[in-house]
Amino acid sequence: MSALSELSAMSSKGGRKLSPEERKQRARENNRDGKAGYIFLLPWLVGLVAITAGPMALSLYFAFTDYNLLQPAEFNGIANFTRMIEDTRLHQSLKVTFTYVLVSTPIQLAVALAVAMLLDKGMRGLSFYRSVFYLPSLLGSSVAIAVLWRQIFGTQGLFNQVLGMLGLPDDTGWISSPDTALGAIILLHIWTFGSPMIIFLAGLRQIPTMYYEAAQVDGATKRHQFVHITIPLLSPIIFFNLVLQVIGAFQSFTQAFIVSNGTGGPSDSTLFYSLYLYQQGFRQFSMGYASAMAWLLLLIIAAFTALNFLIAKYWVFYDD
Repeated sequence: MSALSELSAMSSKGGRKLSPEERKQRARENNRDGKAGYIFLLPWLVGLVAITAGPMALSLYFAFTDYNLLQPAEFNGIANFTRMIEDTRLHQSLKVTFTYVLVSTPIQLAVALAVAMLLDKGMRGLSFYRSVFYLPSLLGSSVAIAVLWRQIFGTQGLFNQVLGMLGLPDDTGWISSPDTALGAIILLHIWTFGSPMIIFLAGLRQIPTMYYEAAQVDGATKRHQFVHITIPLLSPIIFFNLVLQVIGAFQSFTQAFIVSNGTGGPSDSTLFYSLYLYQQGFRQFSMGYASAMAWLLLLIIAAFTALNFLIAKYWVFYDD
């Protein structure tokens, strides 16, 4: 008998070897515990296969077919992927989505960090303000807020009324103009800074105050403390928020769908990639092409995530 077997055969009381009957009893108990564990895991396993793995495998198959939801799918090789090269609307949707991600995400994180640092000062009613600032993250992706946003930035909306009170031009159609429609949606995304703000606030609470006290003794200004203490020690949290927000921004759909009435207009200025994917799959019934687009989006998100992890070693600092 090997040393491992000897150890497994030892009783937990006094180091006594288990008898053959005791070992069989122990094996039956372990087997029963294992079955119970699988029973508890069964709902998750069913969800993984039926909701995640199964649809992913099916969409990968449809990506290489001509499928319109009404007739059986016909294999067409890489025709859906080669079609992307000549699809100008797809190129426009990529341009809009990249602009949205690269502009809104850094600004949102900067606003979230600024508010978190303000709340970290220990003001009265902190729980109330934390809840108020977090609320937009819960509501920002809802249809109701998107409808409200469309009304606020309409020609007769609240934003123009405020501009009129200030003596500024108040007849701009912020949603109906190709030059400003995307900016209005970016502003909506920035407004939902509550989730990263809560994470930043938790990270700030973990920074030891002795670092700031030592810096003050050395005569460091608030700006130097922020640059040389707060940012380096908070960099893992910044990186975590960055990865999550980039992934979420690439998948944005509701805001553009509601604000543009599902068209991506005006002049495709709000044609997000996910919105164009929806149009192809459920309006044009080109589900094969939509499936190929979905896998392209997966590759794009994976590439951005890998890039973030690749460059993280140059600016993210851990305790070691």
